[in-house]
Amino acid sequence: MITIHLRYEIDPDKLEEFTHYGREWIRLVNKLGGTHHGYFMPSEGDSDEAFALFTFPSLAEYEAYRSASFEDLECIEMFQFARDTGCVRRYERRFLTPVFE
Repeated sequence: MITIHLRYEIDPDKLEEFTHYGREWIRLVNKLGGTHHGYFMPSEGDSDEAFALFTFPSLAEYEAYRSASFEDLECIEMFQFARDTGCVRRYERRFLTPVFE
């Protein structure tokens, strides 16, 4: 199992747009075989930082998702939405192995 941790630098004036972006990606990750654990928006502290976590059964399945996302029309629309609105300034991706009870 692999969990992907995304740290976003976002435009704090475009929280509504980023929230829409996040809700759509939750649905799209789930549609393409992952389990999305949600987006975590700024509250107190830094206003330009948000996070997301989602899990795939294996790194190979995550890589298959990534390939599929570049061909899926809904995913392509969301990539373009982020570019058009500028709600995402940049992001970092980390791969983690979860530990559960």
